[in-house]
Amino acid sequence: MDTEERFNALYRAYYRAVLLYASRRTDPDTARDVVAETFLIAWRRLDSVPADSGQAEPWLYGVARRVLANAERSQRRMHRLAARMVHDSGDEALADPALVISERQRLIQALRRLPEPEREALRLVGWDGLDLAGAALAMGCSRSAMAVRLHRARRRLESELRETDTSAADTSDQRFGAPTQRVVQHESR
Repeated sequence: MDTEERFNALYRAYYRAVLLYASRRTDPDTARDVVAETFLIAWRRLDSVPADSGQAEPWLYGVARRVLANAERSQRRMHRLAARMVHDSGDEALADPALVISERQRLIQALRRLPEPEREALRLVGWDGLDLAGAALAMGCSRSAMAVRLHRARRRLESELRETDTSAADTSDQRFGAPTQRVVQHESR
């Protein structure tokens, strides 16, 4: 198989998977840009792409992960610049409005509090359906390191979700008065 045929086969086989991978991590426009950049890198480094189909997909995820990291750094720089511009102009109306917290937001917030390697381990296995070996290849670590990372990530995510539940209950109690306080006040009347 010549170079062009191999690349076309790779593209046809994994375009959708890489697009889904990127779409779960960023907005649709950025996801398409990430996929384009990922396959451009694959074209340039076609000799580095594993010939084994079981390893090609994780290899592409690893490339996409690094492309996403670069895109996120660029977005953070852009947001910092925008925030400085808003701060310098004194226009508070341009600040982000408060978001309504849903279950999805709660999970996303908990995930954001995890270290990036643990977040990525959960996404690779949970969202992208890779096994430990594939996730390890995508992350550039050993299978045993990935198993430890995944175990820690699951424990920390559970802890973050419990903490979110506790802090939401505390906020609710402070805002509306704890239920036991209302009962005691009512009975003393």
